[in-house]
Amino acid sequence: MRITSKGQVTIPLAIRKKAGLLPNTEVTFTMSRGLIVLRKAANGRSRGRRLIEQMRGKATTRLTTDEILAMTRRA
Repeated sequence: MRITSKGQVTIPLAIRKKAGLLPNTEVTFTMSRGLIVLRKAANGRSRGRRLIEQMRGKATTRLTTDEILAMTRRA
């Protein structure tokens, strides 16, 4: 495995899955006894929270929950 000219490296999928590293997961790097240690950031916001924050204020219409449910039930 090589580090790119931009300092990037690909974490193998099996390791990402085992560690629960999803896209946009905040991580930290530390040095310990000459080794580089990568960890999930302890204070990182959850993926769900980030998605909600990104969507907040994006709606273009003011529909009630009942109106939305009625629209989804029409088929």
